[in-house]
Amino acid sequence: MRKSFLGALLAALMLPVLAACGGGQTAAPTTAPAAEATTAPAEPTAAATTAAEPTTAATTAAEPTTAATTAAEPTTAATTAAEPTTAATSAAPAGSTDDSNCADAAVLCVGLVTDVGKVDDKSFNQSAWEGVKAAQGDLGAVVNYVETTDPKDYGNNIALFADKSYDVIVTVGFALGEATSTAAKDYPDIKFIGVDQFQAEAAPNVAGLIFNEDKAGFLAGALAAQLSKSGTIAAVLGTNLVPPVVAFKEGYENGAKYVKPDIKIISTFHPGGLDTAFVDPEWGATTAKQAVDQGADVVFGAGGKTGNGALIEVAGQQGKFCIGVDSDQWETVPEAHPCLVSSAMKLITPGVTDLIKQAKDGSFPSGNFTGEVGLAPFHDFDSNVSADIKTKIDEINKGLEDGSIKTGYNPGG
Repeated sequence: MRKSFLGALLAALMLPVLAACGGGQTAAPTTAPAAEATTAPAEPTAAATTAAEPTTAATTAAEPTTAATTAAEPTTAATTAAEPTTAATSAAPAGSTDDSNCADAAVLCVGLVTDVGKVDDKSFNQSAWEGVKAAQGDLGAVVNYVETTDPKDYGNNIALFADKSYDVIVTVGFALGEATSTAAKDYPDIKFIGVDQFQAEAAPNVAGLIFNEDKAGFLAGALAAQLSKSGTIAAVLGTNLVPPVVAFKEGYENGAKYVKPDIKIISTFHPGGLDTAFVDPEWGATTAKQAVDQGADVVFGAGGKTGNGALIEVAGQQGKFCIGVDSDQWETVPEAHPCLVSSAMKLITPGVTDLIKQAKDGSFPSGNFTGEVGLAPFHDFDSNVSADIKTKIDEINKGLEDGSIKTGYNPGG
């Protein structure tokens, strides 16, 4: 039974969102060397690893190892008393977002709750919102989103849609996993799509949209190692508290080692928690510059706005390459065009749309739904990627698909 919306709540500012999570394979590649961690002296607050450490990252005292904090981000977002109205911003979909008829079984209503990354993060959250908007166009759905400023509001923001009898609620990111599971129990007639939320126990009204980030990272690493002239590449990453970020990192390192065993890799996790690690472009830029100063000529940015900061920094460095993440960032981060050779993609948009369609037609899956991954087109850098490199990337992709090539990522290790 759906719950009716309780009384007149305060109006909420419905703005755009972000996040990250997923699974991987277990067998280590035969080319992976013994571990050997190093930390760059110019980088006092970040944890760096070299290519000799394919599965673990060295940490400094500045990198936390406990759960993320819940400190609020001082920007605008829906409060716990706010009622979702319309997505009245430049990212708003065309058509009606009037949700007054969501209790009508003939009206399909879909709401999206972001993490603190925001809906216009040009990466993870934005991709999920695009999937919801596609459902509006394909299915005539009423769609709205709510942005979260403070992690403690996740449950309340989900309830803003649930109490209005929305049919489907999409929650974006690993950090919303617990709140999503709780809401699914409280609202058994609503379908929940948890992006990057692995479901350890299947619930009939929850689908975790997960990805093999290690495979996408492996392809990105193989590309980076073959493009590098210096023999050093880097990765600027969000927090290692999020399993998909770790999967990207280890896949990237092992993919690079697969094609060039002696490659040097500088991988750096953000030292903050879930509330800051993906919204710190300044740190991303500084960390990318430090890696370039240490000889890196290809940088992988995998950390939302933090990773975007790395891409934009590398774009200002003559003759360097950068690789984006989650979506084809050529379309979303034009400032990175001078270096952006490709992106390690999680095809979030079609995954979200597909699950909404399945919710509507009665074939909604429970448990986990694995979306597709791959490399984005090379765009203006197509001529920089030789025929031999393209052939090798295709060969690796086929091996990853048929299981003959393993990424070396062990989520339980």
